[in-house]
Amino acid sequence: MEEFSVGTFIAVFEEMFGTWLFWLMVLVAAAITVAYLYVLIRDHGMGMRRFLLAQLSMPVGAVAAVAFVMWITNSGMSDIGGPIDWIVLLGVAVLGAGGFSILVYVLQSLIRGRQQES
Repeated sequence: MEEFSVGTFIAVFEEMFGTWLFWLMVLVAAAITVAYLYVLIRDHGMGMRRFLLAQLSMPVGAVAAVAFVMWITNSGMSDIGGPIDWIVLLGVAVLGAGGFSILVYVLQSLIRGRQQES
């Protein structure tokens, strides 16, 4: 593999997660993104209290993402070998933390309704 392409990454992720699970995760991520944009447009900005609570949930998302990838790949912490494994695991944790915080923000905004002007 001498060059990286989007098709290569899609093929690797489909092989790793399975076709149905991978595309389901893509659809869920797209739906959360659309909901996040809806909330931002509806509220004309971000609510700082909701943003703080969403940030506090980030460690939960990081741990959940790493645990999910370890479960899907039938791996354990003892299977981590070289530096690239640690870099990939850190990337998974960062993306999981960010995605979970966005999900928490969206859920708070949709459940509590529009933020009040102060």
